Amino acid sequence: MVYSRVLDTTISIPRKLYEEARRKGVDVESRIVEILLGELGLDPREEAIIHLELAEKYFREAREYLAGNDPVQASEKLYKVAEECIKAMAKALGLEEAEEARSRGRWTLRLLDNAAQKLARKVDQRIHDNWDHAYFLHTEGSHEARLDVKQVEARIKYIEELLETTKNTIGQGSKKQ
Repeated sequence: MVYSRVLDTTISIPRKLYEEARRKGVDVESRIVEILLGELGLDPREEAIIHLELAEKYFREAREYLAGNDPVQASEKLYKVAEECIKAMAKALGLEEAEEARSRGRWTLRLLDNAAQKLARKVDQRIHDNWDHAYFLHTEGSHEARLDVKQVEARIKYIEELLETTKNTIGQGSKKQ
């Protein structure tokens, strides 16, 4: 399988629909990806690679936000990296959480956390700790906006470690982007 970068594409949806989704806390991009994955019926490995591509995209964006002195957006992007990494590994390894997410049509925090715990037992014990750092960034850095750039930068290594673990787990560690 050829590995490639995410191609950013603009999709037009009515502004009112988008605003209502955001108001209700719906991550529109992630939701669209999950719907498409559910509709396409891809091989779990292909789905895992798609989640990894998204994780790498979010990691690049997080670095850009840090360079632009925006710890709130950087924190949220780093959380998204971790979320996509957990999804990728769960799908690649056939965890029941991935199947439950598919049947629900979305991932929940409970499913992500349970998957992170299982992945820590099966793959690398640091996965759950890395996931916890990401969740801290999500709550304290993004939702509460309590972290500065240095505090976010101090945690980026945990997210990068999770990204590398994901690449190695799904067999993408040695391929170039």
